[in-house]
Parts: sequence; C-alpha cells; structure tokens
Amino acid sequence: MDEDQLQKITALQNEILEGISTKSSMKGVVFDQCLSAFNDFKEVLSEISNDLNDLLENTPGVNSRRVRLEYRDRGRFEAELKFADDVLVFTMHSDVFLFDREHPVWGCDYVKGNRDNAYCGIICVYNFLYDSLKYNRSEDIGYLVARIFVNRGKAFFVEGKNQVWQDVKAFGRDILGRNEIKTIILAAVRYALSFDLLVPPYEVMKEAEVEQMNSRQDTSMFKTAKRLGYQFNTDDILKQ
Repeated sequence: MDEDQLQKITALQNEILEGISTKSSMKGVVFDQCLSAFNDFKEVLSEISNDLNDLLENTPGVNSRRVRLEYRDRGRFEAELKFADDVLVFTMHSDVFLFDREHPVWGCDYVKGNRDNAYCGIICVYNFLYDSLKYNRSEDIGYLVARIFVNRGKAFFVEGKNQVWQDVKAFGRDILGRNEIKTIILAAVRYALSFDLLVPPYEVMKEAEVEQMNSRQDTSMFKTAKRLGYQFNTDDILKQ
C-alpha cells in the first residue's frame, strides 16, 4: 500500500470515528431529554388522576367508584391512564428519529439554523377500550391520538387529534414543561371521551369463526374498535 492510499484510509477512518462520536453523543442527549420528559408525563398523569378523583368524589350524583381514574406505570417506556371505558397508553420509543425531507419541520428557522435540532425522540399516545385490555382481546384495535416530538433542548411540538399548539415554524420557541404536559394529557383525555364506540357496519359482523364461538375467553365474539369498519382519517391531525 502506497503512502497516498494509506493517507486516504486514515482520513476516512478519522472521519468515520468523528461522525460516530458526534452523532452518538447528540442522539444520547436527545434520548435523555425525551426520557426525562416521559418521566414528567408519568408524574403528571399520576397527579391528574388524583386531582380528578378528588373532584369526582365531591361531585353530586356521581358514583366516584365506578368512574374513578386509574394511573398505572407499566415500565420504563410505558404508562397508562384509565377513565370511564377508555384507556390512554403513553409509550416512548427507545430510538431517536429524523424527519423525512417533505416534513414541514425543515421550514422552521430553528431547524434551518442547526440541522441537529431536527433529531427527536417520540412519545405516542394511543386510545384503547378498557375492556380490550381487561379481557386481553388481542384482536382489538387502539388509535393513535397524539405524537409528541422532543429534541435535545427539550423543544417540542405535537401532532395529534384535536391538539392545538403553535405552528411547526415556531418549533424551538417553547420548552416541554409540566404545564405543557398537563395540557397535552387533558386534551387527549377530552378527545378520547368524545371519540365514541360506534356500532360496526353489518358487513363487518356478518361472519364468525368457529374458534371464536368455542373459545369464550372474553365478552366479545368479534374484533372491537371505536371505528371498526369506518375510515379513521388523519386529515384533522394538526402538523404543528
């Protein structure tokens, strides 16, 4: 191997090492910030559960035992809030993501100034029927209610059903704190309560498998979801 080849190989190795070190360090910071935010979500979920239960107990004509909220920590990356017939499941992905080229985040001045600001962790909020989890109905469906993106500086924005936040061009203006988290959670609860279970179309229920009839492990003989047989659009998702 001549000297020129050796220098090229050494230069490539150094470039690779620098890239690995820089990107790995940056992604580690993003992960830590997102995990910190997710832990805040858990604490606020517990607080909201306790606060609303106290209010329900003092509400005339309400059976607080039947409708009380229940918070459960399901591990490092998952938590849930049960209320009425619904459950919101909050999950944090363990990886760090970059947006595709068509995403409006690239038009944000905050990202234009530093591309690394576009690397984000993701916290997702799914809405399930309580009975789906209680009776372990594995065929039932939950729906994505919101996605919260958190970057290395804890700047954030939300994509979600009926979520109201600043335009994505303002990404970087606000930091994800406890007040913002509380607003996100309450908006998700309100949406889930307004998102009713509809009777599936006849065509969806017209057939049943023998296994379903013979295996009565739950209270339903068919797949259940709030919009089973109906289109669940994302056209009302606000891409802030």
